[in-house]
Amino acid sequence: MVLPVLPKLENLPQGFSTEGALRIELEEGVPIFRASSAVQLRIQDLLSKQQDMVLSSDEEQELDCYEEIDDYLSFVNRTVRNLHFE
Repeated sequence: MVLPVLPKLENLPQGFSTEGALRIELEEGVPIFRASSAVQLRIQDLLSKQQDMVLSSDEEQELDCYEEIDDYLSFVNRTVRNLHFE
């Protein structure tokens, strides 16, 4: 079996606290990684602000980093699920 290669994250959002940033939930006995409630609230704040006005370059970069992390977690979760159900 060939294991998939994990993509590399280049950086984390500025002010991103690695303490408590993720939570793990079990779905059908498989650990699934999700952003914490605090991180989800920050993303929602940025998205709401983006609808009303132009984000600063720092906020835009922060939102881009969160999107990259979301893509990464989705990849990890798919990989874990696929390994579990093979």
